[in-house]
Amino acid sequence: MGDGLLGMGTMGIFLGLLVGLLALGFLILFFRFFGLWLRALLSGAHVGMGRLIGMWLRQVTPGVIVDSRIMLTKAGIDIASDMLETHFLARGDVYKVSRALVAANKANIPLPFQRAAAIDLAGRDVYEAVRTSVNPKVIDCPDTTKGKATIDAVAKDGIQLRVKARVTVRANIERLVGGATEETIIARVGEGIVTTIGSSADYKTVLESPDNISKTVLKKGLDAGTAFEILSIDIADVDVGENVGAKLQADQADADKRRFQAEAEKRRAAALAQEQEMLARVQENRAKVVLAEAEIPLAIAEAFKSGHLGVMDYYRLRNIKADTDMRTSIGGGPPAAPGGNPGTPPSPAPAGR
Repeated sequence: MGDGLLGMGTMGIFLGLLVGLLALGFLILFFRFFGLWLRALLSGAHVGMGRLIGMWLRQVTPGVIVDSRIMLTKAGIDIASDMLETHFLARGDVYKVSRALVAANKANIPLPFQRAAAIDLAGRDVYEAVRTSVNPKVIDCPDTTKGKATIDAVAKDGIQLRVKARVTVRANIERLVGGATEETIIARVGEGIVTTIGSSADYKTVLESPDNISKTVLKKGLDAGTAFEILSIDIADVDVGENVGAKLQADQADADKRRFQAEAEKRRAAALAQEQEMLARVQENRAKVVLAEAEIPLAIAEAFKSGHLGVMDYYRLRNIKADTDMRTSIGGGPPAAPGGNPGTPPSPAPAGR
């Protein structure tokens, strides 16, 4: 009996300690979040103590949620703390989204919380977008931070123009999710400027009315599919560059000159090769003549042996040869080869270059 009473006493003490610890923990949590709870209560954006403790357990920063809810409530925007917690857990910037909602509300810009949260989660600065929608932004074209200071274009007369432009844009809240960024605006405006200058008859027309560039580019609807609305395109500066047309013509003429020189050199080499070939043929023919003349004495000897040529015939042939040599010497030609063909013409001299 005594052991049972002792066990019940020990159990009671254990339960008492447990209740005391729970009460102490609750008091610690209560006093820890009491300031936030009281501030929310006095601001009219009530957040229960249990919800604050639940935020702490869910690893949500209660101070961010309470401050954002107070700011929204004071601006007349009723956003449940659950939606703010969800955006926080999705790694969104709750405070920046709340500031954007307040700024849009003051500027009478329709911006639901879901759209603002989607813009923030997409990586865009939703607060800066609202500010740009209220206060338009000026974009330099081209972007000087990328290393290029002007947009270069060439008119039909070949004169290069260097242009600087400034584009005034306003953020389009409805197209921030999925809309193109500033780089697209700069690229499209640059393309429009190059096209407009390229279609001009001469550079003087562009210099006389640079506003024609702005008007032509604005008509193209360059802000389609982007997160901005183009309000104006202003030409800040137009400078005359190089005479690209004359330079290209000079380069073409130089290229033609080198091509013609190469063709002339080719023809000269072909003519030299043909000349050398003809000289080789002449030498070949001379060799054939010498070989033929060398066979004449052999033929005469063979004629003597066979009886086809008599002594008187031979002397008559020698007289003819002597007569031919005399006539040739009188005419200035070389004498005939001994015992050879008395009628062999002199060899032609090699042709000079």
